[in-house]
Amino acid sequence: MELVLHRAYFKEGTNGALFNSGKFLCHTIELPWNNNKRNISCIPEGTYEVEPRFSKRFKHHLILKAVKGRSFILFHPANDALKELQGCIAPVTYLSGVGKGIYSKNAMQKLLSLVYQAKDRKEQILLTIKSQNHEHLRTL
Repeated sequence: MELVLHRAYFKEGTNGALFNSGKFLCHTIELPWNNNKRNISCIPEGTYEVEPRFSKRFKHHLILKAVKGRSFILFHPANDALKELQGCIAPVTYLSGVGKGIYSKNAMQKLLSLVYQAKDRKEQILLTIKSQNHEHLRTL
């Protein structure tokens, strides 16, 4: 299963659109890009393996494997990147501003459901993070 996250970068945060097999799944919010600094930056673009995980704090969530220079980068619910995230990615149903969204738990459930189905099929789950290249879109 391949998830693709198209990001748009802003000074106050990073907004994204998450796709599964070319179909829109949900929006995402993250911290702004700050040179991959721990706790204050989103992670670099690239492809990461994703695993389901459980903790007392976040219950069922996802963890990204082998993020260069970082550890414990998770997909977990949050509605305000600057207040609730330390480098992680939060799925949201609707964007309500830069780095802000609503109904994050609903979006997380949708994402978890797909990931667990893929796990049941013994599929590897990959997340590819890309920039939304607006220059490229204008030329199409």
